[in-house]
Amino acid sequence: MDSNANRSTDRNTADATGNDGAGVAERDPASDPVLQTVPLGAQWPMVDPFLFCAHHNDHYPAGTAALGPVTGVAGRNIGSDFSGRDGWSMYHGSVVPGFPAHPHRGFETITFARQGLIDHADSLGAAARFGRGDVQWVTAGAGISHSEMFPLLDSDGPNPVELFQIWLNLPAASKMVDPFFTMLWSEDIPTVTFTDDEQRSVTATVIAGALAGATPPPPPPSSWASRPEADISIWHLRFDADARWQLPAASGDETVRTIYVFAGSSLQIGDHTLPAGTGALVDASRPR
Repeated sequence: MDSNANRSTDRNTADATGNDGAGVAERDPASDPVLQTVPLGAQWPMVDPFLFCAHHNDHYPAGTAALGPVTGVAGRNIGSDFSGRDGWSMYHGSVVPGFPAHPHRGFETITFARQGLIDHADSLGAAARFGRGDVQWVTAGAGISHSEMFPLLDSDGPNPVELFQIWLNLPAASKMVDPFFTMLWSEDIPTVTFTDDEQRSVTATVIAGALAGATPPPPPPSSWASRPEADISIWHLRFDADARWQLPAASGDETVRTIYVFAGSSLQIGDHTLPAGTGALVDASRPR
């Protein structure tokens, strides 16, 4: 993820830190572009104007007629179940897992559903069932209440749900804009595939910010992502085993780039190996 937002505006900042100081000071910038690293937990730290990213990866069982888990919910802390017991959580749901109506104000949520389905409803009257590669982008602005539930539609087999929800701050002048809701359906989100000399592939899903000529649908009008000078990019990258790809330089001189390795075994960047479950702040000033 890239950003070059004006840091003079007031906002809550989550900085991607975690390396010991000696490791940062001794690195060779010519061969190691990694500036800092941080272990990933339930909420990933991010750099201003991004606030954080929540990664949910639940392996739900078959569903009932009421779209809840067929195994039942006995022994769970219903209303606040983040246990991960048996590979899944109910979160704030009581019958259907998910997040019943709750308010947001002054920022945006960007939800990329990698697997499964999400039922959305909000105080604007908008409703959508989305998933399997779709992105929902909500500008909370002056205030919105919405729900995000995970219906378990398959009564015969498992109901995996995996999503990333990114919280993105709004510019100070746009904190109290009217709420806005938009869907980026998977068929409208561009993907780009790069192939190395050994015919191994890297596929990029371009959610925000252009990449190799691919441009996604426009973000909400009040978002940092709608300002070219902010250089906001959100890309999901999938590598074949041992695939090689040169990450392009960012367009802004002061752009901050973060990389999150959440699956597989590791990612090699220059001389630096990032194991799965690691976030990294990297030098974006030149191709890597």
